[in-house]
Amino acid sequence: MATVDFDVAVLGGGPGGSAAASYLAKAGLKCVVFERELFPRPHIGESLVPASNRVLGDLGLIPKMDEMKFPRKLGAVWTSSSYAPSYNHDWQGLDEATQAADYKEAEAAIRFEERAMAGVTQNYTWHVDRGLFDNMLLQNAHDLGATIYEGVRAQSVDFSDPDMPKVRLTMGRQEINVRTRMVVDASGRHTLLGNQLRLKVTDPVFDQYAIHTWFEDYDRLVLSKKEIFGEYIFVHFLPVSNSWIWQIPITDKITSIGVVTQKKHFQKTRQSREQFFWDCINTREGLGEALRAAKQLRPLKEEGDYSYAMKQICGDGFVLVGDAARFVDPIFSSGVSIALNSAKLAAADIIKAANNGGFHRSAFNTFETLMRRGTRNWYEFISLYYRLNVLFTFFVEDKRYRIDVLKLLQGDMYDEDRPPVLMEMARIVADVERRPNHPWHKLLGELTCDAYRPVEA
Repeated sequence: MATVDFDVAVLGGGPGGSAAASYLAKAGLKCVVFERELFPRPHIGESLVPASNRVLGDLGLIPKMDEMKFPRKLGAVWTSSSYAPSYNHDWQGLDEATQAADYKEAEAAIRFEERAMAGVTQNYTWHVDRGLFDNMLLQNAHDLGATIYEGVRAQSVDFSDPDMPKVRLTMGRQEINVRTRMVVDASGRHTLLGNQLRLKVTDPVFDQYAIHTWFEDYDRLVLSKKEIFGEYIFVHFLPVSNSWIWQIPITDKITSIGVVTQKKHFQKTRQSREQFFWDCINTREGLGEALRAAKQLRPLKEEGDYSYAMKQICGDGFVLVGDAARFVDPIFSSGVSIALNSAKLAAADIIKAANNGGFHRSAFNTFETLMRRGTRNWYEFISLYYRLNVLFTFFVEDKRYRIDVLKLLQGDMYDEDRPPVLMEMARIVADVERRPNHPWHKLLGELTCDAYRPVEA
């Protein structure tokens, strides 16, 4: 009888794959990572949320994060302007809850220190250069005992023998097969098993695209004069539907800037896309001038096909983690946290299954239940946010709801089937939709609340 080469094969060495391999190797499983690229390599998704810290703590990487001098992320700021009036309104005539705070600022902000998190000792997380960060995670997996191959492309997985999946790989011109007991697909937005097994479902609502680059010596406070916000992440809203700009510190000198917009707004030619980037930037007064005064360090890069789900995120002999399982609009910086936490949950079930003798789908019930719950909550939160931006501001500024919203923004979204704050937000949006005379009605986004439905089966 043929023997396996590894207990677990991990396809992809990004945060989800590296974290999964680290947990599995620490538990004594013989684990291999196949990464198609050579690290370090650039990547978007440069801002973490505090839930990431639990995994970084498990893997012994908290001291390393500060040692590498990644900027500390203390909170987040959302800005608007007279062109995009989400945060500037006539607040007269609203109900008692609305009168509880002053909402006239064109700026909403949160600080992570306002809510303590179980298992997290820092009141901050980090912004990261993904080239350096991902390389650190992959090296850590190696140090913990995982075998790492870079520049090796996984082509497919043969599940004809359910007890011994075979991963088909190419190394240069050579094709090889690796026998394993199970597979963790961490292939990111390449979604290897999602495509092979026809599990992938495109999101019909969130069809976002991004255009982004790095700038040196950009004035990060050009749209906010509060010095305490210098290393916060900023989201600057645009007058184009469902469109916004991210502003993320990478070092003390370098800032990542990206424009996110719907596919229908995205231009067809490279030249017109570059013009579109600057046209979007110029809709926020002062931003264009500040960026032109800075030094652009990289050519503009684009990312498309943002949002999708999978009919299954696990099965006999496999689990999907991170972007290989699900990707939703990145407005709340959820990507790396979901990848790390999905790796942690998957690894826990894999380790139990290895000890119990079988990697059947039922062995991954905890992973599947918690990940479905968390991503469903995240999807609803983002959906409500896009439908009525002012509602987010209202809930952030109202002391009755602020901590519950902050809990979601911190990445704690797995422990409740549907957090009460989401139910209350949905109730208010539905009420605004039904009442054309409501002061917020004219501020609704293009789609009805009912249009936003999780796309997984």
